[in-house]
Amino acid sequence: MLNIQEALNQSNAFLAQAGIETARLDARLLVEYALGLGSHESSLKSEGILQDEEYQRLQTLVTRRAKREPLAYIITEREFWSLSFKVSPATLVPRPDSETLIEAALEYVLERNDALTVLDLGTGSGCLLLSLLHELPHATGVGIDRCPEALKVARYNANQLSLSGRASFVCADWCNGLSASYDVVLCNPPYISNDELATLMPEVAQYEPHHALSGGVDGLESYRAVASLISDVLSDQGKVIFEIGMNQVADVSQLLIQNNLQVIDIKKDLSGLPRCIVAQSSRSKTF
Repeated sequence: MLNIQEALNQSNAFLAQAGIETARLDARLLVEYALGLGSHESSLKSEGILQDEEYQRLQTLVTRRAKREPLAYIITEREFWSLSFKVSPATLVPRPDSETLIEAALEYVLERNDALTVLDLGTGSGCLLLSLLHELPHATGVGIDRCPEALKVARYNANQLSLSGRASFVCADWCNGLSASYDVVLCNPPYISNDELATLMPEVAQYEPHHALSGGVDGLESYRAVASLISDVLSDQGKVIFEIGMNQVADVSQLLIQNNLQVIDIKKDLSGLPRCIVAQSSRSKTF
């Protein structure tokens, strides 16, 4: 039988041959997951011999990854904002670039100890809402999603992060039917155009939920739906922060302006590309 280091090398080679660009990292994480090891324990116990059932479990996991199933779905978690989130095929895999929304929200919060209210539209795993609540100790929030299975994941994450007392989750279509107003509204809607969907990497196109990706013919369908409702749920001093796709700044900004919102900021992601738009009601000035 193989020891841990040999299993790691074998898994790395298999994934690299399958065209996985992060083969070495993925192999290590899969070995750790298959053997129930904590981070970096695999290197400390590299001479340990795998039992038959451990080897078979690892082979199954590596084969799934070689077929381009997202690593996060296989090991059932993903880090976001330095927190660990459970994910499933019912939720998008959180991306580092989406942390730009958290950074933007915090920039416009003048006092983090205020009892702010947060709304997260299309919450998925809950990563945006829960990350922001983690930074705002007296804030409360609501996550909206139309997928019941995604909401189960979000509730699990809230419990794991000890935030279930400040976060609630509702199955609904955007903010239709909401009567409360919120100080911060986060929204990472589907924004991939129909033509672009087929060009996405296999991990995304073949595995992530289509309803959370597809923004219709031009990628703007969800922005149109949400923009017409935002003014009704924003507090007088509230801010709404939208994630946007490539080349969508002008179009999304225009939609917001047409719906009585002021675009006050554009934030760039880790690659220097516009990633989110910050807007407020035409009746507000600042927090």
